[in-house]
Amino acid sequence: MKVLIVDDHALIREALHTVLQQVKRDAVIFEAPNGRQAMRLVEEHPDISLILLDINLPDRDGLFVLAELRERHAAIAIIVLSGADDQDTVKRAFKLGALGFIPKTTDREVMLNAIQLVLSGGIYIPSEILDGEEATPSRLRNEPATRKFPNDLGLTDRQIEVLALLMEGKNNKSIAKALNMAVPTVKNHITVVLKALNVTNRTEAVIKLGQMGWEVSPKSGS
Repeated sequence: MKVLIVDDHALIREALHTVLQQVKRDAVIFEAPNGRQAMRLVEEHPDISLILLDINLPDRDGLFVLAELRERHAAIAIIVLSGADDQDTVKRAFKLGALGFIPKTTDREVMLNAIQLVLSGGIYIPSEILDGEEATPSRLRNEPATRKFPNDLGLTDRQIEVLALLMEGKNNKSIAKALNMAVPTVKNHITVVLKALNVTNRTEAVIKLGQMGWEVSPKSGS
């Protein structure tokens, strides 16, 4: 497995190097201190599996680098690293195609688990983002009665089961295997779920459900 660390601080690159060796001891790890060198390395090694990308780079906005990487190399999993963890930054990162967002204040064990989750096909969203009290006005006002639950969105039992597995970060193949259905059927269910939640992708769905404190549970009688 090939991994690219993009960060302008040598100490952080060294720390990430150590974490990655715990995830995959025989991983080939490349390092880039800026966006330009990162793009060059990816062009030279298109079989890179994972990129850990700092968004505060000296030569370019890391989010622009993320967008360019996602456009040119859609198969590479990208985890954003940031000293900031505000809602806007996190949402922008996921909308641009990140599969994980790790604040630099994250401890080693959590970071290790986050990387393993993304490599296994999941999506990592830090708990402080999901649980942050600034998430929604209704959460600040403590008005649970105003919240909709998936059971009230017109979803079928099967679609709620798909949503529950999606919330766990499962990919389409894993969901299909768990529910004994075809992958195209899973995709159809996810399309309906995203429309019901008024979001455009699964990451936005996970963020929205977590921020609003929604729960996924089988309908009564299922």
